[in-house]
Amino acid sequence: MNEKIIENNKLSLFEQKTIRKIWYNEEWYFSVVDIVWALTDSIDPKDYWYRIKKRVNNEEKLELSTICRQLKITSTDGKNYNN
Repeated sequence: MNEKIIENNKLSLFEQKTIRKIWYNEEWYFSVVDIVWALTDSIDPKDYWYRIKKRVNNEEKLELSTICRQLKITSTDGKNYNN
C-alpha cells in the first residue's frame, strides 16, 4: 500500500472556528473532534464524540471508529495525536 501523508499548515475555518486537516492518499481528512466542537460548541468535544460513538454502537450496532480513519494530526500544542 503506497500511502502518502502531507500535512497542510493552513487550517480550515468553519464559522470562525479552526478545523485541522491533513492530506492523505490523495484526499483531505478533517479532525472529527474539531468538527464536533465547531458544530456543537461542546466544552469537551472528545467526550461528546465518544458518547456519540457509544450511542450509535448501542442503538444501531454500528462501529463509527471503523468508518473514521485515525491519522496523526498536529495538535494545538504542536504534538501529534490520533484524531
